[in-house]
Amino acid sequence: MGQTATLAINGKSVELPIVVGSEKEVGVDIAQLRAKMGAITLDDGYGNTGACASAVTFIDGEKGILRYRGYPIEDLAEKSNFIESAYLLIFGELPTSPQLAEFKQHLTDYQFIHEDLQHALAGFPPNAPPMAILSAMINAAGCFESDLLESHDDKNIGEMAARIMSRVRTIAAASFKKHLGRPIIYPRSDMSYTANFLHMMFSKPYENYEPDPEIVRAVDQLFILHADHEQNCSTSTVRMVGSAKANLWASVAAGVCALWGPLHGGANMEVIDMLKRIHEGDDTAQSFIAKVKDKNAHAKLMGFGHRVYKNFDPRAQIIKKACDRVLGKLGIKDPLLEIAKKLEEAALHDSYFVERKLYPNVDFYSGIIMRALGIPTDMFTVMFAIGRIPGWIAHWREVNVNPHGRINRPRQIYTGPTLRPYAPIEKRG
Repeated sequence: MGQTATLAINGKSVELPIVVGSEKEVGVDIAQLRAKMGAITLDDGYGNTGACASAVTFIDGEKGILRYRGYPIEDLAEKSNFIESAYLLIFGELPTSPQLAEFKQHLTDYQFIHEDLQHALAGFPPNAPPMAILSAMINAAGCFESDLLESHDDKNIGEMAARIMSRVRTIAAASFKKHLGRPIIYPRSDMSYTANFLHMMFSKPYENYEPDPEIVRAVDQLFILHADHEQNCSTSTVRMVGSAKANLWASVAAGVCALWGPLHGGANMEVIDMLKRIHEGDDTAQSFIAKVKDKNAHAKLMGFGHRVYKNFDPRAQIIKKACDRVLGKLGIKDPLLEIAKKLEEAALHDSYFVERKLYPNVDFYSGIIMRALGIPTDMFTVMFAIGRIPGWIAHWREVNVNPHGRINRPRQIYTGPTLRPYAPIEKRG
């Protein structure tokens, strides 16, 4: 018999199995707690609750470790590309050359959206939030996938994944063009996944945008770094919805809605908003830093620190290098970017931030890169979503193939009124 933990309540005790993960993480299995003890656990925000066992991504926040299927994020960002990393997340292993070629061909085959979807897109007002459009259009796109929409056959996962991954970038670029009031640009079959997306974003009917390989590489790395991040809010949402046997399109659309929240996917937008406030107000980078250090000033430094990473964000170290390359390549003189560099310098060398481990995170640098590329702030979270699609698919698949899976249904501790009689309206004070 394995190790157990003993829990005692009101003189009654129960032995709970201890579960150890492949990276030596320790958990206490409380699945039988309510049945045996009539009690549940209370963990507001799920900060100490393991909602599932997963083989997709491992994070050690204390050591600054992030691995996809066992592969360090540093290796993938340097040596891999987004499509190969996506394949790894979804299928569990790096692809062989034939497997990668087949997956790429599927992405090319399914890159066009049904022409009727343009009518749905036309129905949104010009100022509609891009994430609202993305979520709605993913659900709408599923309606045109009658052969696979309600499929839960794992043999079809490759084709389903390719259809969503390929079309989501087409939808995102189309919504961007609609916002600008410009014609939609169709995808090309001779470009890589990321280059094709940039083409659809920035080409014009009379002038093709040919993205620089350095820019393509930086955006590709951005997608890799956002491809999965364990049981965050949006991924947990996808798993929750998928546990009800909802189809992949509906589950991914739900993930988009969760990511839309400013406490989740909107963090890089808040970085740019902070930089704008500094630039347009009376502060300099130095005076703002002083306010951040003054607890009575209530100034918040966005894009620094992380809930999971207690040392440094490994993704930030990678994207900082890409950020430096992009800014050097473009030679952009942007006052907001200059402020960002000064904030970064202060935070990396000021003892106040170093002691508190408030290092720049991935949101800080990703926002700077996207601004430099000319991507509007309200499209930042859409970029995040495009990168996160493979991770969502991987987790939906994990839920779907679990033979012991059941619909997720958290418990609660009720704190409302106890039993009380109904009073007729004329007797209510």
